Amino acid sequence: MQVHLLHEDPITHGSPLVVLPVFSDREELSETARRADSALGGAFSAARTAGDFRGKEDDGLLFYLPDDRISGKNVSDDGVRRVLFLGAGDHAGADAERLRGVAARAVRRAEALSLTDLAFEIPDGLSITPEGAAQAVAEGSILAAWDFREFLSPVAAPARSGSEGGENSSGVREPISGEARRPLVESFGVWAPGRASDAVQSGLRTGSAFAEGENLARVLQSRPGNVATPTHLAGVALELADEYGFESLILGPEELRQERMWALLSVAAGSDEEPRLIVLEHHGGAAGTPPLALVGKGLTFDTGGISIKPAAGMEEMKYDMSGGAAVLGAMKAVGMLSLPINVVAVIPSSENHISGSATRPGDVIRTRSGRTVEVINTDAEGRLILADALSWVIDRHDPAAVVDCATLTGACVIALGNQAAALLGNDDTLIEELRAAGDQAGERCWPLPLWKAYRKQLESQVADLKNVGGRGAGTITAAWFLSEFVGKARWAHLDIAGTAYGEPRAPYQRKGAFGFPTRLLLEWLRARSA
Repeated sequence: MQVHLLHEDPITHGSPLVVLPVFSDREELSETARRADSALGGAFSAARTAGDFRGKEDDGLLFYLPDDRISGKNVSDDGVRRVLFLGAGDHAGADAERLRGVAARAVRRAEALSLTDLAFEIPDGLSITPEGAAQAVAEGSILAAWDFREFLSPVAAPARSGSEGGENSSGVREPISGEARRPLVESFGVWAPGRASDAVQSGLRTGSAFAEGENLARVLQSRPGNVATPTHLAGVALELADEYGFESLILGPEELRQERMWALLSVAAGSDEEPRLIVLEHHGGAAGTPPLALVGKGLTFDTGGISIKPAAGMEEMKYDMSGGAAVLGAMKAVGMLSLPINVVAVIPSSENHISGSATRPGDVIRTRSGRTVEVINTDAEGRLILADALSWVIDRHDPAAVVDCATLTGACVIALGNQAAALLGNDDTLIEELRAAGDQAGERCWPLPLWKAYRKQLESQVADLKNVGGRGAGTITAAWFLSEFVGKARWAHLDIAGTAYGEPRAPYQRKGAFGFPTRLLLEWLRARSA
């Protein structure tokens, strides 16, 4: 979807749908809303006085605008102009996340009306900057307009009224009336009277890039395991490198053996799909400046290995590469915006399957760092592939800071539910930077302690450490495991098991892939580049 700044009043010059946010605690309407209400003969004001519209976040009133009340041309395809007054909640709480939600609800209403074009007014008197408001509106609208239809068969136009469907002369079944899928919104015009157009344009550009990056992550998450293999992710990375001028490196099995990445190879041992280590470098900062490192778990399908998962819900294990998808999505936006900072992205990618060559519970493996690990549970494989990737990027790039993200533990969902990712690390300043970036992005994370006492749960009698520390504090012990492979580097870990996918919790989400924490990572990178 394209988001663009409008330079003409959408009421006067026509739009099939004009969306006007209205706050619950402000009686005064914007100039645009007042003129729309006047054209409607005061119908909206009457509804508001009667209490039929209170401005709450779930409120909305749609009116059809008579052409003889407004001068100017009508550009809507169906000859109808609509005005939607949309509740925006209380004015005091109108932050960036609220604006994302309001813009997303505008897109949803356009979808319900089968409209592909709408205009949206950014409300007056916000506490955030015009640039920040425009960014939030662009993010909310583009994220809401995304829908994964890649594997859906084409659907013909709805049959004529009264048709019950059937087969045509070619033997192809014709759809019954109403079976055709609704079109997606393609154009979102932003009306921002009284604001500096340069600031609004800058915000729209940033928000569009952030949302496009997150939508790429959602696409990769949504592709099934027989498509989104490690080789496929590597191919997407190479496409990004070609488009944005990134330096790239793809390591296959032979190169992984040369790099002594035995933990990654052990996880892939039970699969016919070859593993990959995917590396992209963006050189936007000063030459020689240490990069910021993003590391994302790219487990493209996880059966649990020999410690096999229950059958119910296993189809969702295509999402176990969500961390890697988010890192690739973040790199897309980094390239779109040409951020003035050096970034290195690393995605260790494999499958976790069952075969005669699969790693067994009780096996002892050696990691790239030289540490040995007793594999207690083969379903705790993400930390193994991340261990080698963390060791590799720190040795090769000496980054200023490292952030990894992974759907790592079910314990994270028990601890924080689906509202926040767990955040752990060895540097308080870095942790606070990420927490603030998550608040700004609406992708929240919350710190958990990484106390030394938890390290005892990983002690093994036959190896340097175990890959699991028992049921208690599972998210913390998983992070402790990763901390063994970062040395003195500034490092933080995001456990996104409860936030990467699922049932929608925000108006701009759909059931399935969320792309979390793409925009969190981008807010952090942008703050560090300032």
